[in-house]
Amino acid sequence: MVATPEEFAAARSLIDPLRAALYDSGGGTGPFNAGPVKQALSEVFTADAEVHLCHPFEDLDGGSGWFEAALGPLAAAMADLERRDYIVMCGPDLEGEIWVGCAGDYMGTFTQPFMGIPPTGRPVSFRFHEFFRIVDGRAVEMQALWDLPELMMQAQVWPMGPGLGRQWRAPSPASQDGLITGPRDAEQSDVSREHVVEMLVDMAKHPAGPIEDMRLDHWWHPTFGWYGPAGIGTSRGVEGFRRFHQIPFLAALPDRRGGYARDSHFFGDGLYVGETGWPAMAMTVTGSGFLGIVPTGAEITMRSLDFWRMEETPAGLKIRENWVLIDLLNVWHQLGVDVLARMSELSF
Repeated sequence: MVATPEEFAAARSLIDPLRAALYDSGGGTGPFNAGPVKQALSEVFTADAEVHLCHPFEDLDGGSGWFEAALGPLAAAMADLERRDYIVMCGPDLEGEIWVGCAGDYMGTFTQPFMGIPPTGRPVSFRFHEFFRIVDGRAVEMQALWDLPELMMQAQVWPMGPGLGRQWRAPSPASQDGLITGPRDAEQSDVSREHVVEMLVDMAKHPAGPIEDMRLDHWWHPTFGWYGPAGIGTSRGVEGFRRFHQIPFLAALPDRRGGYARDSHFFGDGLYVGETGWPAMAMTVTGSGFLGIVPTGAEITMRSLDFWRMEETPAGLKIRENWVLIDLLNVWHQLGVDVLARMSELSF
């Protein structure tokens, strides 16, 4: 049964108390007030909710597990911790399950170590993508990535190779409308979702077929922004996207499979589309290029959580912006490299 507009609105607003508690837990100056955050977590999540967070946190026991393993230690490292969302959207996936997607930054003054990352004594920020599956008004599952490499770079202890794209703080939506609060436009939402799904189907046609089969100019705006994670970076337009991400990615992982098909969770909310999967893709490392990884022939999976923003143009609907987070620490972990242990050699 299709959810009603009221149910979508309620699902979208379910996360609001948690967002508010993490935005102003210490009144903007600290110290961090854990009480409202823990209360919000108990109201958002069911007691047996599945919480999947990036490496090295991995699977946690519900909202309380998320707080004890990650949110609490982060607040201990940044007493004036703030959460700032710039995308909050909601919709059904192709199976009819309701998902809420949030994107933004955690930020604060970095005064104590976090996950072995040394404090800078200065303001820092890192991106998050968090997806919540909602059943009967509560979150029963979360899939989330925190861009820890972004924090490591600000502390000047990133121990791996430099990314090819622009390393910076990725921007919020150019349209400044990512915090969706109005009635959900079901028709536009479905059109936006199908645009992304069909784009990914075309992308999967190369390298088995000619590059023209991907029809990048058909799906993407001429000056689209592709905001990859720290370690890969941002690119702009088709030429920048291919040069700084797609060509190295496909050279190393030409048989990537999964995320472009209809087995991940895609959902639309107006001109926005979210996609999550744990993992979202699988591939074999048979070439060089991506992250400088040696082509060992290893089979790996990839957690990639995405948001897209559509824009109407004279040439039709196009993708104007794409926020992408990939669990790069987990990729390296599967290849036998402990990035955090390697980082510790730079942290004296």
